[in-house]
Amino acid sequence: MRNMKDRQKPLAIDLFCGCGGISTGLAAAGFEILAGVDSEPNYLSSFSHNFPHAQSLQLDLAKYSPQDFMKALQLAPGEVDLLAGGPPCQGFSKNVPRKNRYLDDPRNHLLKSFLDYCEVLLPRLILMENVAEMKNGFQQAYSEELFSRLHQAGYMVSHEVVNAADYGVPQRRRRAFFIASRDGLRLAFPKPTHTNPTSQQGLFPLPGYVTVWEAIGDLPSLKHGEGQEVCEYQSAPFSPYQRLVRNCTNRVTNHVARYLQPTQYERLDSLQPGEGLKDLPLHLQTKSGYSGAYGRLTKEMIAPTITRWVFHPGSGRWGHPIDIRTLTIREAARIQGFPDRFDFVGSFTQRAGQVGNAVPPLLAQRLAETMWHQVVSFDNSATNFSRSSWSLAIGKEKVTA
Repeated sequence: MRNMKDRQKPLAIDLFCGCGGISTGLAAAGFEILAGVDSEPNYLSSFSHNFPHAQSLQLDLAKYSPQDFMKALQLAPGEVDLLAGGPPCQGFSKNVPRKNRYLDDPRNHLLKSFLDYCEVLLPRLILMENVAEMKNGFQQAYSEELFSRLHQAGYMVSHEVVNAADYGVPQRRRRAFFIASRDGLRLAFPKPTHTNPTSQQGLFPLPGYVTVWEAIGDLPSLKHGEGQEVCEYQSAPFSPYQRLVRNCTNRVTNHVARYLQPTQYERLDSLQPGEGLKDLPLHLQTKSGYSGAYGRLTKEMIAPTITRWVFHPGSGRWGHPIDIRTLTIREAARIQGFPDRFDFVGSFTQRAGQVGNAVPPLLAQRLAETMWHQVVSFDNSATNFSRSSWSLAIGKEKVTA
């Protein structure tokens, strides 16, 4: 185990890390990732591939005690600067019919496991993400437990439901975030960096939301069933977002278009960009389906929430705005805010699940940067205050003498 006193960066651990969405954002914000923990081996395959210097641990955190975890990593309480995680809470999801949601759903218990780890590890900062419905679900029972337990552990908690599009992610994705500090500091959330162009006001308006084409327009055009795991860019970057996610990368990975069954292809081929299920010809209509099923994106739109079903045209608006096909893993990752250097491992459906279930790295970066900046400012203020107090004390001593 490395000597903690020698480290140059703040230290972070990512629980329920998935493929590493939060970790990617934390690393971009200047944190060193000590470990990622998840129970899904295919998710951890991508995490370990992209974070070779971090410990990749396959654990069921509901069954593995935080005391044993600290012992295994040779950690002392308070040694971790930031503990992050997005505990799965499928019981809150709006995709679960209301009649099937109930307070003591075992699928929501991992939230309590995350709190167990917070109470034992006592990190300086906590960053937790969950579905937006979790914040107010069941008369805020879970939120109230979170506030109560963290308060008793010495934390001040701030919470908001944020839209990833407000922070430069080319996707409308609303999620609840809880951020906390043990320094007696109530953390503020970052101010939006982007906004809806139709609501621009003031002398210095924010940039408009990043559109689909600004996100993926420089990637090679493909037919369904075509593509290569490693290929060249189709063009130079023509948007700030493309330059951001490339970050000097000179190759594209995971850009393969999934083969469509004949009827699936015929349905997409019959639609114009922006059209969907209700616009299908009579002979191609389905008996039922999601409102966005077989939808095709447009160049100008903000993408809907990417889900783990992004590989299936019947599960959402995943149709490419130009090509007759669904999005590639790289295109879905672009829309999720992953940098191009992040390489996904596994089958197509496994990688789709990794992308869809991830926290957008760009959003995690914005949050972590703001949190750490506030902590550093707080530390500097406390140091200056102590020095001033010491100087005053010395001055009084001299006067008294």
